[in-house]
Amino acid sequence: MQPANPARPAWESRGPEDQGPGPGPGPGHVLVVDDDPTVAEVVAGYLSGAGYDVARAADGPAALEHFGRRRPDLVVLDLMLPGMDGFEVCRRMRAHGRVPVIMLTARGDEDDRILGLETGADDYVTKPFSPRELVLRVDSVLRRARAAAAPAGRAPLVEGAGLVLDPAARHATSDGRALALTLREFDLLSFLLRHPGQVFTREELMREVWGWDFGDLSTVTVHVRRLRGKVEADPARPELIRTVWGVGYRLDLPPARAAVPAVPGAPS
Repeated sequence: MQPANPARPAWESRGPEDQGPGPGPGPGHVLVVDDDPTVAEVVAGYLSGAGYDVARAADGPAALEHFGRRRPDLVVLDLMLPGMDGFEVCRRMRAHGRVPVIMLTARGDEDDRILGLETGADDYVTKPFSPRELVLRVDSVLRRARAAAAPAGRAPLVEGAGLVLDPAARHATSDGRALALTLREFDLLSFLLRHPGQVFTREELMREVWGWDFGDLSTVTVHVRRLRGKVEADPARPELIRTVWGVGYRLDLPPARAAVPAVPGAPS
């Protein structure tokens, strides 16, 4: 199979950069889990062409068996699998350690997106999709996951409105209470906290937080909704992360509690 010019089945869409796979970011082992052999073959072909070492599994038990033998760097996981669905597969994988997951599904319902994020998915791609865009998303998720795991000097904390984010430890608290944030939620909150009072469009947030120049903008909407559920006193009436209708989102802080870098261990 030549991944640069595959036949376009019904689930596939043409993206703005869809000219075949480009160079990958370096070695990485990706597990593609999909019971549709055409989808699995095309996705695996594009990822292989981008330099990734790719394995395939057609159902949940096979995916978990491979996961137990060889931990992948990232999993592209179809939601609608026979028997054991993608949500359950993701939960079982995450029970044994952190691994980046991109959910792949024909469903477009926002509730499914939210459930996917609740189970720990780092991204969500809805069919029809561009294989080239999927490769770029794999690149982006892996790049951020590796950056988060890499040892680095102690970065300053970021604080505001009772929130304290430790970029080095990837740890966040709200009024002393630990927040269970996904990789993207942490990055989104960190970015907004560093730019209080500034309005960002969904396109700008996608570019700055996700590192994409194009993609499904509802991904940003879902992450904002999930983040509000974790940091707002009343998510239905947000006072921290506000919607600026017709524009995008803005993080508002009380003037006396603006987000500031803080030196670890220094008195507040």
